[in-house]
Amino acid sequence: MTEVALRAVIKGTGSALPRNRVSNAELARRVDTTDEWITERTGIKFRHIAEPDETTSSLAIEASRRALDAAGMSASDIDLIILATATPDQTFPASATIVQHALGCNGGVAFDVAAVCSGFLYAFSVAESMIRAGSAHNALVIGAETFSRILDWEDRTTCVLFGDGAGAVVLSGEVGIRGALVTKLHADGQHNELLYVDGGPSTTGTVGQLRMKGREVFRHAVTNLTNVLHEVLAATDLTPADIDWVVPHQANARIIAATAKKLALDPNKVVLTVDQHANTSAASVPLALDVAVRDGRIKKGDVVVLEAMGGGFTWGASIVRM
Repeated sequence: MTEVALRAVIKGTGSALPRNRVSNAELARRVDTTDEWITERTGIKFRHIAEPDETTSSLAIEASRRALDAAGMSASDIDLIILATATPDQTFPASATIVQHALGCNGGVAFDVAAVCSGFLYAFSVAESMIRAGSAHNALVIGAETFSRILDWEDRTTCVLFGDGAGAVVLSGEVGIRGALVTKLHADGQHNELLYVDGGPSTTGTVGQLRMKGREVFRHAVTNLTNVLHEVLAATDLTPADIDWVVPHQANARIIAATAKKLALDPNKVVLTVDQHANTSAASVPLALDVAVRDGRIKKGDVVVLEAMGGGFTWGASIVRM
């Protein structure tokens, strides 16, 4: 008899955005830029910026509740919460514990993961491994950020690129063909100076602000994402034609298009939300996934590729059968 694998299956998705939606034209009133400049270089038209009463954890809680509702599950069913974020509410405790308490599922495992824009994929991989190992049954995996808190609003080359938001998925262990098929993660710490925040508790004692050398990041992103996508396809013996949808990190429309072209992917199979949300870092992939699930593009049984690259550099990709 053939053994059927236990896999981590996505049972529900959810997302949350701050109330304040800011267009390029509105941003141009406070920053030396234009709608045309931003759109041509990034594809971004709008982003959501958190108000003072909106935090990384509050957005994560809202997205989690929507994911639980979509999964038809209650908070008491969850025994693992992993929150990917580079902008936690506090240095400690983990913002995942704030989410856990708000949802009312205290007693299980809850912790944060920091891998910047790749954070959701890192968190997804850890949760999937724990489910396969039997140390968790139902997990909430969340990406949530309030990057607007760490932007230098005098630096027009970076502040226009980012937004705030959260996305979440509920994962459950099931026997069958659905679920996470393969995940590949990488990191290369030699490129710290290309994308980083110039502060921290053990160095400056301040939060700091985001710094980025955009042209160099673009070059590394296209190369690294192309390579890791080849890697996960090879690991599953799939070809680009076998993929129903690609949900990429929504950093820049040009990076997404260049990566798709290198892989000969049909651009109509690529989920694009960067125009509406900008770069929401760790929230980017689950937020885009939720949009495509809720509008009916991604359906049960579809083969979906998730991919991202972030500061560190960190990068990775996962193939999931929905």
